[in-house]
Amino acid sequence: MTTETNRLPALALALLFTVILLGFAVRAGWTETADWQISHSLAIRVDERSPAFISVMQAISWIGGGIPRWVIVILLCALVWHWCGPRCAVALGGASLLANLASSLLKLGFGRPRPDLIDHLDHQTSFAYPSGHATSAAVVYLLLAWLAPPRWRPFAWALAAAMIVLNGFSRIMLGVHWASDIAGGTMLGTAFALIAVWWVARHRTPA
Repeated sequence: MTTETNRLPALALALLFTVILLGFAVRAGWTETADWQISHSLAIRVDERSPAFISVMQAISWIGGGIPRWVIVILLCALVWHWCGPRCAVALGGASLLANLASSLLKLGFGRPRPDLIDHLDHQTSFAYPSGHATSAAVVYLLLAWLAPPRWRPFAWALAAAMIVLNGFSRIMLGVHWASDIAGGTMLGTAFALIAVWWVARHRTPA
């Protein structure tokens, strides 16, 4: 492994530590002003936006959660298996499962209520911090980009950036997450993606 690869676990741990620190900051109310300003400017008000735009945001959000999320993960596991073998598929599937489990546990631990600026435009039953959608988008699409063959990497990185950004904005616009929820989820997913990349590289046979 390269020196850069050996540093990935330390970077992942630093991100996990930051996620926990941000969670405590959220609970203490330190992010309240910034969160309110961002949500107030982005949240969709039904009487001000077209039904088509709302449907697009709901569709983007729908892709990132529930059954659609896991269908995508299964399909991408098959794709990376084709690209670089079963270890890559296990890394993508395992990191996705563990990241979402960690997100669920942190939600229970911090117990942050959902925003109440507008009527929610997506059904929710769990706590807000960190965002499970943001966690999933980061771990799945960053791993896809890192594991893609060189010729596909520019497209994979563009897809990762688009999915992470669009997913995060859709959750805020639909009124179901604060910006700090998205930040925490994105860092959490990135941490698990880094660990998975390190695990794949650690067991890869040198050419």
